[in-house]
Amino acid sequence: MLACPVMSYSQNVKLLTVDQLQERVKNGKDSTYVVNFWATWCAPCIKELPHFQKLSQEYQSEKLAVLLVSVDFKSKLNTAVVPFVKRKKITNPVFLLNESNPQEYIDRIDPSWSGSIPATLFLKNDKRKFLETELTYEQLVTEYKKL
Repeated sequence: MLACPVMSYSQNVKLLTVDQLQERVKNGKDSTYVVNFWATWCAPCIKELPHFQKLSQEYQSEKLAVLLVSVDFKSKLNTAVVPFVKRKKITNPVFLLNESNPQEYIDRIDPSWSGSIPATLFLKNDKRKFLETELTYEQLVTEYKKL
């Protein structure tokens, strides 16, 4: 029997603060980070989630980290986010943003962000690009390759 680690869907959703996110990016200097902000109740977010899965699979030989950060309420972690991730068989690392003041964390992630989702942050070394829109797979690949 073949064991395929990509197919393990025992996905844990961890709580993450903006500080922890920034720390993770800072410590992974050699990686490109694609950080998608989404929610279980956001139709455009759900529509684009498979694109992030595909990106990380197609570019798995490169130093790419795709992080999916849910902005659902913390109280929804076990009732909405975890079941959603399991149902959709998401294998990318999924986090729930553990921040209480949206205006504060929105400005810290990107000052231009109005707070609407989906939103995606592309980071590599000192380069960063923030897009506040739903992305097609082609747009996602284009932005990733630009870094």
